[in-house]
Amino acid sequence: MNLIKLFDYFDRITESPEAVPKLRQFIFDLAVRAKLVPQDPTDEPASDLFRRIQKHKAAVIQSKGGHQEEPLSAVDQAPFQIPKSWMWTRWEAIALKIGDMDHKMPEAVKQGVPFISPRDFRPGNRIDFDNAKRVSVEDFARLSKKIKAEPGDLIYPRYGTIGENRLVTEKRDFLVSYSCAIVKVMPELIDPQFQYLYSISTFCRDQAREAENKSTQANVGIKSIQDFIVPLPPLAEQKRIVAKVERLMALCDQLEQSVHQQQNRRMQVSRSALHGLTNGASPDELHRHSRFYLQHLKDFTAVPSQIPELRRAILSLAVRGRLAPQEQGEEPASEIIRRIQAEKSRRIVAIALRKEKPLPSISRDEEPFAIPANWTWTRVGTCALLTEYGTSVKSEDLQDGVPVLAMGDIQLGQVILSVRKKVPRQIEDLPQLFLKHGDLLYNRTNSAELVGKTGIFLGADDAFTFASYLIRLRFLPEFVNPAYVNLAMNAPYFRETQIVPELRQQCGQANVNGTKLRNMLIPLPPTDEQHRIVKRVEQLMALSGQIEVRLAAALGQKNALLESVLHHSLNSMAPQGFAFPGAETA
Repeated sequence: MNLIKLFDYFDRITESPEAVPKLRQFIFDLAVRAKLVPQDPTDEPASDLFRRIQKHKAAVIQSKGGHQEEPLSAVDQAPFQIPKSWMWTRWEAIALKIGDMDHKMPEAVKQGVPFISPRDFRPGNRIDFDNAKRVSVEDFARLSKKIKAEPGDLIYPRYGTIGENRLVTEKRDFLVSYSCAIVKVMPELIDPQFQYLYSISTFCRDQAREAENKSTQANVGIKSIQDFIVPLPPLAEQKRIVAKVERLMALCDQLEQSVHQQQNRRMQVSRSALHGLTNGASPDELHRHSRFYLQHLKDFTAVPSQIPELRRAILSLAVRGRLAPQEQGEEPASEIIRRIQAEKSRRIVAIALRKEKPLPSISRDEEPFAIPANWTWTRVGTCALLTEYGTSVKSEDLQDGVPVLAMGDIQLGQVILSVRKKVPRQIEDLPQLFLKHGDLLYNRTNSAELVGKTGIFLGADDAFTFASYLIRLRFLPEFVNPAYVNLAMNAPYFRETQIVPELRQQCGQANVNGTKLRNMLIPLPPTDEQHRIVKRVEQLMALSGQIEVRLAAALGQKNALLESVLHHSLNSMAPQGFAFPGAETA
């Protein structure tokens, strides 16, 4: 694999979302491996430059009354091949100093000198001085005597975001947290930008990874950083490399913009199709959009991030009567509601059901959207047989008892039966709060985005109960399919029009109580159509899952190709100029 092969695969690898960031890193790695620009035989060799660096460094140390440093160990084995005009050395040997501030934290003040740490780093080699902590002028004067960052110096985080470095480009007073090393440069002998390129190269990052002390928080010691191996080019070549990297980064910016534009166009086409699918001006238009979209489902989903939108669209179609056909002669939903009410009244008289407060009728203005003629808008409490809060008895790690389902057991419209905590079988809430197969659980308390989670209990009867921050809905299955209600309560309209307006914050958590839940609206189809809709949704959700797997596999292949092409290109290219396809080689 060589540079020609890289160009052959260029169009394919740039389809990967990781392409441009990895291409940038590839360029940085070419820079420190002498494969970015050609060598000039008239350049002062790095060995002569190194002697000048040592002489200058010794003079600076002597002028400040410091002690000469102990000689650093030689580089025994070259990590990779470099030109004869380059040389291998240690980072400390070519830096004026590599050190950190006193580890005693200065007291923060409202007005003073910025005291920065990696939390103040921003993309694009920027440092946010304006929002950094402040220390007093006196503390700055005292602490900066040991080491002070100046333009051209490198700030190297040693904890957490190790190696996410910043080159100081602004002349101003500030302190750097001891969580970072400061690499002080001699700009007349080492190009600061080249030193920065080295510090963000994979070669330098790999050395940091090997040197990490993982006994507590991962960190790299000052001595380890000082010992990092550095490939040193002639000073003139350093400057040519930096200039070439700047030009290539500008081309990367253009490529990144082009990729984003292409991705945005794809997303706009998909979103336009989804919008037409769920917001048609007439039933005929909706049917037309539905057929077209479902026939071209695979074409409208180009990236895995579109799958959640696709699933929301499927649910939107389902509750609008656009997924399954309406059949003539089916009992209308309004009649189903009357039969449910009759059965509830019969059970109340037989003392088999608790009487609940009547719910108000639904006005035309309350209806979120139009539905087929044989459907009806109904309140959750109207079509449900009962709504009940769970047990408030504290669950524990018991050997014997009844497992208690909690809000964490409701995930993606399903109830996960993996609970460990239980309540005694003799509690007063049982057997009333035993779950039955087909019960729907609703999460009434949680963070705002998780309130309203629902799932169908598909376990055995009388084997589980549920906690008090869940509400159990039970339906008469001969009239209402709980799986249909579950998908309706997960449709976008339900959250937007029924849950969000009712959210109330209590003690840091949001809540929508049982009374509010009973008043929420769902569009109810005839019973047989409910079953057809559920079956169709299951088919389309399975298809969306297959598309998601296909897209993830394709993305994985693109990323693997990207890694392979860049790896082999990096290790097989001879020293030469690098350019993008169509770009002029410097």
